Amino acid sequence: MRLRTLRGRPEVPERPAPGTELLTAEAVRLTVGGRDLLAGADVRVTAGEVVALLGPNGAGKSTLLSVLAGDLLPTAGEVRLDGRPLAGYRPADLARRRALLPQAAAISFPFPADEVVRMGRAPWAGTAAAAEDERVVAEAMAATEAAGFTGRPFTALSGGERARVALARVLAQRTALLLLDEPTAALDLRHQELVLRLARTRAAAGDGVVVVLHDLSLAAAYADRVVLLTDGATVADGPVAEVLRGPLLSEVYGHPVEVLPHPRTGLPLVLPERGQEVSSRPPAGTRPSCTPGSA
Repeated sequence: MRLRTLRGRPEVPERPAPGTELLTAEAVRLTVGGRDLLAGADVRVTAGEVVALLGPNGAGKSTLLSVLAGDLLPTAGEVRLDGRPLAGYRPADLARRRALLPQAAAISFPFPADEVVRMGRAPWAGTAAAAEDERVVAEAMAATEAAGFTGRPFTALSGGERARVALARVLAQRTALLLLDEPTAALDLRHQELVLRLARTRAAAGDGVVVVLHDLSLAAAYADRVVLLTDGATVADGPVAEVLRGPLLSEVYGHPVEVLPHPRTGLPLVLPERGQEVSSRPPAGTRPSCTPGSA
């Protein structure tokens, strides 16, 4: 990604061309206290696609997202953003290239909701893009249906309302790469769909989106590609229809799963089989009999 530099102002990344490789993580490992939280995770993200990170609890999805964001340094392996090692970016420069939505918005002061969204514009202070701050904040709040929260203390909002304001902050950051950690967890049905539609809209505009999800049918409906993790490693990476298959999901999640085509759209519907005994998951460290990139 090329940079536009104005005399005396910070660098402003140019928009990536469609299909440009934005982010690549290869053989990423993270060991904490002698335990492997990541044990060979691989991810690639190109401009214009939505990539869903899936896997059971403890698979390493959120940890991997933190590594992709540069918040955690891997023990081994490498993450490259725009072709450069992630560790080589200064924090402000990194914040103009990727935006991270964590699982929980940890804001304990009663900032007005619109001020929380405006925090997403901080990386652009002193750049030509700062002139767009007010318009971008207003657009982000409208897109997440959070405009009605303007002036209201963030701490007085419900969990779902806070989640929408936090997402608006990430959208207002206007980076070419969005990293979203369970953005639908606190939301009702309407707003779950809204969030994923926004992810698709950003991808259609040329951004890359990585989203951690637990709802496999949501991933099937909105993702271009799925990366399936278990025990900290990538066990499958490919198009939705290739990865979201009953036998593989049943093995990874330790529960019988069936995948059916939607009667109208044909998109996969992933449903747990009920009324049967839950199968035992393989012991820790035992992975499904598939390889990265296979389904």
